[in-house]
Amino acid sequence: MTRRQRFILLISLMLALQTAVFAQLPSSSSQPGAGARRGFTLFGDLKVDQSQAEAPVNAMFDVILYTRGNELFSRQRVGNGGRYRFNNVFNGDYYLVVELDNLEVARLPLMIPANAVEHIRQDLEFRWKGGARPAAGVVEVDSYHRTQEHRALYDKALKEIKSNNLAKATEMLQSLVDADPKDYPAWNELGMIHFIQKDFVAAENSYGKAIELKPDYITALVSLGRVRLSQKNNEGAVSVLETAVKADPKSASANYFLGEAYLSVKKGSLAVNYLNEALKLDPIGMANAHLRLAALYNLAGYKDRAALEYNEFLKKKPDYPEAQKLRDYIVANGPRTKSTADPKPSPSPNP
Repeated sequence: MTRRQRFILLISLMLALQTAVFAQLPSSSSQPGAGARRGFTLFGDLKVDQSQAEAPVNAMFDVILYTRGNELFSRQRVGNGGRYRFNNVFNGDYYLVVELDNLEVARLPLMIPANAVEHIRQDLEFRWKGGARPAAGVVEVDSYHRTQEHRALYDKALKEIKSNNLAKATEMLQSLVDADPKDYPAWNELGMIHFIQKDFVAAENSYGKAIELKPDYITALVSLGRVRLSQKNNEGAVSVLETAVKADPKSASANYFLGEAYLSVKKGSLAVNYLNEALKLDPIGMANAHLRLAALYNLAGYKDRAALEYNEFLKKKPDYPEAQKLRDYIVANGPRTKSTADPKPSPSPNP
């Protein structure tokens, strides 16, 4: 089991905002390019809250600065308590991305206007909990600026969610959005609770509020797509998930659920592209995409391709409850070679 399979970075990552430059400065900057002014320094400390970790966190993170066109500006490897620093940064729009073991675990959109202070500090603080692997693409930094009182209430609500005290969490989050209707992460958490409780109308409303306040909020966009799939509003799911993929083409979850949505509206050729992209972005976390592809190929009569997808799935999930059924399908329909999914070697043919 790898390090990233032993731990999970909680979806509610905490961002310690040392400056309001990204939230409050004018948004008149252009994309980095010819004629843009150099000279800015972007830096910050990366800290990991280990209070809920099963073991000391010795992981190394890659902090990466991309332009909004996803062109790499620079990257640095930083450990817990370390500092990243990017010098000679253009004014313009960027993504600050954090990766662990080549898996994206946070993506923060930021903007550096031409009139910004020369040295811009952006600290990153993560809460780490013992458990499963991090989920790629959906994890976002919560960069919403709250008062100290509202931050305390929000953190308490998250603790209640973790303890499965959903009624108490709902009460706290509702109180929070009543006091500050612009708190889009709180609306998103409310949507999640309603979704868990299968109150799809309330979930759609809450996710819709979050997206209205932050149209590129990838977590809410993907979740709203899932709500619509649950309601059999498949065309509506396609629409919102297309927006999600445009907002973050590197979101494995957005690509996976857009593939699911295309399957639901019987557009299998489009579904294949997005399911494969999800697998490319997160081969382990999105392993179920192999099952969806296999079912699609089987229905279309391409049983050999279906067998290959089942084989790839079993490489990643050998303990799948119906593994033997898949192995039987592979033997009956796959290429006449030894299946890598079958743990038992085939007997050598008699001379």
